[in-house]
Amino acid sequence: MYVLIVPASVPFVLLATVMGLSWWEDHVLPTSPTEQAEAPAEAPFTPAAPVQLAELPRVDTALTGEVARR
Repeated sequence: MYVLIVPASVPFVLLATVMGLSWWEDHVLPTSPTEQAEAPAEAPFTPAAPVQLAELPRVDTALTGEVARR
């Protein structure tokens, strides 16, 4: 039964390791003065204008040469 627990727990152990190293990097390791000076200020998010879609032919329109060229 213990043989099944080890392979099932490996992804969780790896995830915990990566998260722990990330926390260690953010909170414990010292930051150099150059990193603090180069950090850009966050620009406010401005969404782009919505894209205008081309008009699609109606479902009940027969497939003519004009409609097929669109």
